[in-house]
Amino acid sequence: MTVEPTMKSSPAEAGADAVVRVDVAVVGSGTAGLAAYRAAVAITPRAVLIEGGTQGTTCARVGCMPSKLLIAAADAAHAGHVAEPFGVHCSVRVDARQVMDRVKRERDRFVRHVLDGVDEIPADRKLHGYAKFLEPGVLEVETVGALRRVEALAVVLATGSSPEIPPLLDEVKDRLVVNDDVFEWDALPESVAVFGTGAIGLELGQALQRLGVRIRVFGRGGSVGQLTDPVVRSAALAALSAEMSIDANAKVRAVRRAGPGVEVHYEDEAGRARVERFDYCLAATGRKPNLARLALDKSGLELDARGVPIFDRATMQCARAPVFLAGDVDEDAPVLHEAADEGTIAGENAARSPHVEPAVRSSALSIIFTDPQIASVGGSFASLNEDGGTRAAGGLVIGEVDFRDQGRSRVMLQNRGCLRIYATRERFLGAEMVGPRAEHLGHLLAWAHQKRMTVAEMLTMPFYHPVVEEGVRTALRDADAKLKAIG
Repeated sequence: MTVEPTMKSSPAEAGADAVVRVDVAVVGSGTAGLAAYRAAVAITPRAVLIEGGTQGTTCARVGCMPSKLLIAAADAAHAGHVAEPFGVHCSVRVDARQVMDRVKRERDRFVRHVLDGVDEIPADRKLHGYAKFLEPGVLEVETVGALRRVEALAVVLATGSSPEIPPLLDEVKDRLVVNDDVFEWDALPESVAVFGTGAIGLELGQALQRLGVRIRVFGRGGSVGQLTDPVVRSAALAALSAEMSIDANAKVRAVRRAGPGVEVHYEDEAGRARVERFDYCLAATGRKPNLARLALDKSGLELDARGVPIFDRATMQCARAPVFLAGDVDEDAPVLHEAADEGTIAGENAARSPHVEPAVRSSALSIIFTDPQIASVGGSFASLNEDGGTRAAGGLVIGEVDFRDQGRSRVMLQNRGCLRIYATRERFLGAEMVGPRAEHLGHLLAWAHQKRMTVAEMLTMPFYHPVVEEGVRTALRDADAKLKAIG
């Protein structure tokens, strides 16, 4: 990378009139941005990493890792509460301060590992400040005390996403938290109203409930996680509602401040008006891409209705422009392994631009770490049953297993939920499930999907006894019988 006209050793040390000329400028140092930068510098040393916010990934700071730490504590408490049917009698006491101390301590350890990786990047390849487009291929970076002009042959936008707060919660902002805030608590409140039935709302809601917090979850449109199969969605709602109050199609009329907390005015499922008080509201209503600071109106990019640049997910390129997206900012697949994959694709193609190569994307895999767990693989029920889709074309069958009667699940008293797989004679197409060990079942099925296996081929694989994976075989046998019936 060259810095002109001062030729300082670091862009951060260059004068206010310095111009940084590079082959690739990566904006954002989260999972996707770091992957993009590393992929780019493997091809060209003329790359710079630009970050205006807090260093460290969403996963390590406020996402995957701290949430799983909280869930682990909650599962430990729950195990004691449900041990009696095994003949094991426990007395459980939750020390909320000790719980949160471990969550924060271990979270900080994960964050340090990420920061160590960032620190290994040479100082002359990093700029700390917010970037915005001045014109296509030209960025202005607002660093401390100066503005830097960055001229790049290619740009990777990996600016991530932020929690989206609905207007319904505007009146209670001083008692409103998002997942970022939960992991900063020193202790736990007595009650929380959770808005949102996606992964964040369900995971944190159940974990807090198991740790002694009174929870009510309010959803919209009947959605439960990422599930689109009505049978699986119904099973998931039934299993989770047995433990905490969930209204997946809530009719919330108002949310107001009341004394030291908040009041939620809503109608119950019978249509009766209810008012319930909580210490806090937790907004888990989705995330929006961090695009506002980028001045995309000067980028020359074509935007979709959401204001996100239109891009090709095989190359991560925005139309024919030398601009590439990666990670949560594109709103395509907001999970860590996809962000890392997208960063690698974007970084390599940016470094080779204008010669870009399409990548073969991995099969879709999504997991929610509730109990029972929720997972989806490959094509969803909704996508396969759209007008003109696989169902309309004929030949699609659904194989199913109910975990209530699955052997190992009954042994563990975790026999809740179901698995539904979708297939044609030519290929296993996808699955949706809620049940025990779904994180592991999901991986097996995702690998089979990526290998484009048929149901018949999957049935030749070994299934040990007694394991939950035998439930997968039951569903496959059900699908196989239906495929033979339509022969």
